[in-house]
Amino acid sequence: MKASVFYGKDDIRFEEVQKPVINDNEILIKLKACGLCGTDIHKVLEESVSKGTVLGHEFAGEVVETGKNVSSFSIGDRVTGGIHVPCFTCDQCSRGHYTLCPEFKKTNIHPGGFSEYIKIPVEHVRHLLYKIPEELSYSEASLAEPVACCIHGQKAVNIHPGDRVLIMGAGPIGLIHAQLLKKQLVKEVVITDVSDHRLNNAHAFGADTIINTAENNLRDYIQENGHPGFDIVIIAAGVSALLPEAMNVLKRGGTVVCFSPFTINPDVTIDAGMFFHDEKSIVGTYSVSPYEFEEALLAIQNGVINTEVLITHEMPLSDLGEAIQLTQKKNENVLKIVLKN
Repeated sequence: MKASVFYGKDDIRFEEVQKPVINDNEILIKLKACGLCGTDIHKVLEESVSKGTVLGHEFAGEVVETGKNVSSFSIGDRVTGGIHVPCFTCDQCSRGHYTLCPEFKKTNIHPGGFSEYIKIPVEHVRHLLYKIPEELSYSEASLAEPVACCIHGQKAVNIHPGDRVLIMGAGPIGLIHAQLLKKQLVKEVVITDVSDHRLNNAHAFGADTIINTAENNLRDYIQENGHPGFDIVIIAAGVSALLPEAMNVLKRGGTVVCFSPFTINPDVTIDAGMFFHDEKSIVGTYSVSPYEFEEALLAIQNGVINTEVLITHEMPLSDLGEAIQLTQKKNENVLKIVLKN
């Protein structure tokens, strides 16, 4: 079979790799669609993974082979799922911190979503593989993982009807967050970014207000509108400098959700007095547990997520390198790219 294999940021090869062989408890799927995630892009551009790695985790495909002990899925089933499975029994799992389970990152699909065939291990078959509703396309179903991650992130904080929420970052993740928030009857969703191309899409995803922070000051917006700050701030861009800014525009008693990884220059300075005097909070959220996938599929199925506008490009699996380059063109209207097989 073939896969798009990483060798360097300018060297991704669509080449022959060994087709996975399953055991009696596993499943083999033929990939139909795999979303290009921001983490995939960062891993390639920062060359933070080993040569020979096959990335991709937002997959959807068709079951083409099942182990003899597998009874919950059949050949021909359309499926999607995640890549990491917790043990459900350790100290972290017992407290609901499934993504912090020591076994979580040890589990994975093989070789990765950007390949023609994927082996689904027994843990995933049991806990993290879901049948795709008939009315959803494979491309739409590939959005289940990022939508589930956003649901997981919003569960980390108490969101109330009437809240004012700021989303920092108008990429696909920020836009998914906005759509989920509007269904929770928040009073206002403000999305910020430094790209007009991204911000121009935000109203279609539920943003009440868009602000280009390269040209406008968030504090000025708050003062002009006479409110005490945002109840919730979701940082949906991996820029560490956004954290102090988020704390400064946060309402007393509010919470900042650090959704995106701060991989570059993560050290920042925050006025620690805000934690005591203003009871402001910061929470981190990572990945997704098995419990959010069904919610994500329902959100897509019920039209909460505007998949038609969100998916701006569908490209062949062989064009992974070109897809990543496309995301770096600032004047292109690029939101979600889905690679298809």
